[in-house]
Amino acid sequence: MAAAQSGAEEAAAGGGSGPSVPAAPGRAQVFAAVVDTFLEKLVAAGSYQRFANCYCCFYKLQPEMTRSIYDQFISQLQTSIKEEIQEIKDEGNLEQLFNSLDNIVEEAKNREEPAWRPSGIPEEDICSAMMPYLWKHRAYLQKILKEKEEENRKVAESVLAGRDRIAELQQLIEARKRAWQAISKEQQELLATLKEPQ
Repeated sequence: MAAAQSGAEEAAAGGGSGPSVPAAPGRAQVFAAVVDTFLEKLVAAGSYQRFANCYCCFYKLQPEMTRSIYDQFISQLQTSIKEEIQEIKDEGNLEQLFNSLDNIVEEAKNREEPAWRPSGIPEEDICSAMMPYLWKHRAYLQKILKEKEEENRKVAESVLAGRDRIAELQQLIEARKRAWQAISKEQQELLATLKEPQ
């Protein structure tokens, strides 16, 4: 228990001294300092004197045993709390989240533009938050529209070219039909003239 108490006191003292501690400790370090301070205050709140007062009859009969029970209780309590907190940190991936939050804060320090703050008028806040997204979406839709219009123009040109080709083919077919009919008529006339002398 004394070792646990001294460890908690060192963490608390380390967190309170000015020059030996870095200017901006990470959030993981702050969280660890808060846990250590909590354990220190918990141990202080559950002092041996209070424990002995609660079990005064047992303390009067066996003071050494009472002290041993208290030391074991405090030691197991601290260990149990530390294990629970470590389990929470592991399950929630708090170390990585704290580090990523520290990185975000560091990156934000280099920004020149001010961070967005609500104006207090919900309509304006929603507009200011939504408008960049809506403008971006509008630009995307306009781009898609231009692409589709260009695609439609090309399709329309190909359709018109196909109609022109069909008209040309129809004219060619009509011309060949007339030529064939003229040849057929000439053949019939030729045959008729050949048959007349008989």
